[in-house]
Amino acid sequence: MDRERSRYGLLASAVGAVLLAVSVFLPWYAVTLHAASAVPVAPIARQPATALSGQHALEYLSVVLLVLAALALLDALLPLLRSGPLPDGAGAALPLLGGAATAAVAYHIVDRPSPAGSLGSPTLREGVWLALLGSALMLAGGLWPRVATPPPRGHGFGRMHRPTAHS
Repeated sequence: MDRERSRYGLLASAVGAVLLAVSVFLPWYAVTLHAASAVPVAPIARQPATALSGQHALEYLSVVLLVLAALALLDALLPLLRSGPLPDGAGAALPLLGGAATAAVAYHIVDRPSPAGSLGSPTLREGVWLALLGSALMLAGGLWPRVATPPPRGHGFGRMHRPTAHS
């Protein structure tokens, strides 16, 4: 029995790539800034929390995440546009792209940036969680199990053509 790539895995990876691309422009961190005081004994004046998007907090990584999302979207959608069975190599790069994106996002969840003038550690916002979800969907879609295709009609499992002496 032949095994074919599942269309659901490619679709899940495509959705994950779109979520990852959108998340780069959403707020990733909330930072509470404090105003510098001329008098050293004056209390620290807290300002409202400022949101940092992935694009601003992670200058170069945001470009890398957008490139990973675009490549995953191409790798997932191009085979889906074909009619008939999917090619053997459809979505072959998705586990690598999804794994790289997941690792990068998870690293920035653990090692948060600390902008100058900030008070304490920045808190996580919705953008970082959407990026984690999108990159995990890319990875899961790339690892989606292959489905078994049924044998063509007229060819059963037990039927094998055996040559006989008169055939």
